[in-house]
Amino acid sequence: MAAVAGFSLKVRQLSTSVARPASKLVKPPIQVYGLEGRYATALYSAATKQNKLDQIEKELSRVWTLLKDPKLSSIVMNPHTKSTVKQKAVNDVLAKEKMSPVTVNLMNLLAENGRLRYMPGIVSSFGKIMSAYRGEVLCTVTTAQPLEDAHLTELKSALSGFLAKGEVLKLATKTDPSILGGMIVNIGEKYVDMSTRSKIQKLTKIMRETV
Repeated sequence: MAAVAGFSLKVRQLSTSVARPASKLVKPPIQVYGLEGRYATALYSAATKQNKLDQIEKELSRVWTLLKDPKLSSIVMNPHTKSTVKQKAVNDVLAKEKMSPVTVNLMNLLAENGRLRYMPGIVSSFGKIMSAYRGEVLCTVTTAQPLEDAHLTELKSALSGFLAKGEVLKLATKTDPSILGGMIVNIGEKYVDMSTRSKIQKLTKIMRETV
């Protein structure tokens, strides 16, 4: 319980560290889960209060790129490196990049608590929040072979019919030969499996049940 309370305090500090007087967390347009989601939510709150959402999104992506540098990574991702050393290494990089106080506060918090390894998840969670903020509806379509341009245009038109007013379709396509044919569609929280593999599996199950 003490650890949970301590983390909650840190989250509030992140959200209010650059906004005075202290106020409640700004609720994001969608809820993201896990430790990464809690950090992303706090970051969204802090960025909203400073009217710097787009800036923080770009900075977050840049920071993750910087952390992939072998020299920096060997320091900040090493569990045996002291937190003070990690903080100094991170702060030196952020100072050169002229990052905003919101991003600096987040990185210091992660370095202090030995949680820089959660950055990929935080970036992903924050990206989901920002997509929802912009009214984007994430859709992934998986096919056995790449779709032709004409079919892709037709698919986008069909999927757009499921969107509410003000929403924007953000489509990503993937190929997976193992589905044999047809397609699998993930749009928002909906999942539709129209693959040939799925149809064969259902047919096989029915045939077994009739034997």
